[in-house]
This record gives sequence, structure tokens and C-alpha cells, in this order.
Amino acid sequence: MIPIEVLLAFLAASALITIAPGPDNLMVLSVGISRGRAAGIGFGIGCALGCFVHTLWATLGIGAVVMASEETFITLKMAGAAYLVYIGIMAWSHAGKLGVIKLDDASAEPLAVHVRRGFIANVINPKVALFFIAFLPQFVDPARGAVWLQMLLLGALFAALTVVIFGSLGWSAGSLGARLQRQPKLAVWLDRCAGTIFFGLALHLAMASR
Repeated sequence: MIPIEVLLAFLAASALITIAPGPDNLMVLSVGISRGRAAGIGFGIGCALGCFVHTLWATLGIGAVVMASEETFITLKMAGAAYLVYIGIMAWSHAGKLGVIKLDDASAEPLAVHVRRGFIANVINPKVALFFIAFLPQFVDPARGAVWLQMLLLGALFAALTVVIFGSLGWSAGSLGARLQRQPKLAVWLDRCAGTIFFGLALHLAMASR
């Protein structure tokens, strides 16, 4: 349905966008360093799943309708900022207590917790919704028919690519964090730094405009 040259151009653009420094990257890196590989990968997977939800919204036209309302945009961005503040507070209040997640550590936070956090943080970010509304249609050609199917396919490819890139970031950050957290005092500050990053991202989102 979609020419191979269009798919390759889309994948190249998507990879560059995903790799470029941004809020999601910072969150994955901070979680990976402070909580370990599994946490970083889980958070990245959650963000990728959120990207597919934004694809569905863009495909069905829901995103455009919602984003047309200034009140809705403000509500979503403040909800997103509040959630990031919540994650930051959790990082500060539990600094040095959870340690790096290990697959054989029953006392550690389940992987699903980090997947859920990444998913929620991505889904309620209206800036991500605006991005998908603007980005995906650039690679869709109505002449090829089934515009909605083209959008879904492109969104699925973007989400899959995000899993690979964010998973790699989470794994690398977790490897670094595992070395750093061998020092108990340093582990506390790693958690606090991660929390501070979330506070900064919350402020950035709260001040964002359409």
C-alpha cells in the first residue's frame, strides 16, 4: 500500500525525531539510571504504547477535535504536568530505598509499574498529540486509498521503532546506573536527580503553548 521509498523516508525521519533529545528521552534515561535496565526499558515501552494511542486519536480525528479546544489543551497539559510532579515526588521520597530493579528481586517495583508510568506520561501530554496530528499525514497519500489504514500502519511502525530506541536507551542507562548505585550515598542522589528532572519536565509542559 505504501511505497518502500516512503516507508524508508518515514523510518529515517522517525528515528531522527526519536533519538533527538526530548522529554521522553530524558525520562527514559533518568528512570534507567536511577532504577535499572528493566525500569528504563519498561518506561520506554510505556511511552511507545502511548505513541500508538496518539496514532489512533490522529487516525480517528479525535486528536484534532480535542486539540482545537484551548480549554482541553490546558486541562491535558496540567494533568500531564501534575503526573510528572507525582513521579518526581515519588523519586525524592523513596530516594535510595528501591535500588536498581533486578529480575530476581521480588521486593523491587514490578516492570508493569514502569510501563504504566511511561504510558500515562506520554498519553496525557498534548504536545505529543499535536506532533502526531502534524507528522503522520505528511507521509499519507489519499490517492493510495484507505487513509486511516496508512495512518495506523505508520503509527505502528513509529511505536515499534520507539520501543527499539527507547529500549536501548533504558538498557544503556540501566547499565550505567547499576555501576553508580554500588555507592549507597550516590544512589540517593541519583534518585533525587531523576526526581528533579521530572519536576523540570513538568514545569516545561505546564508552560507549553499550542
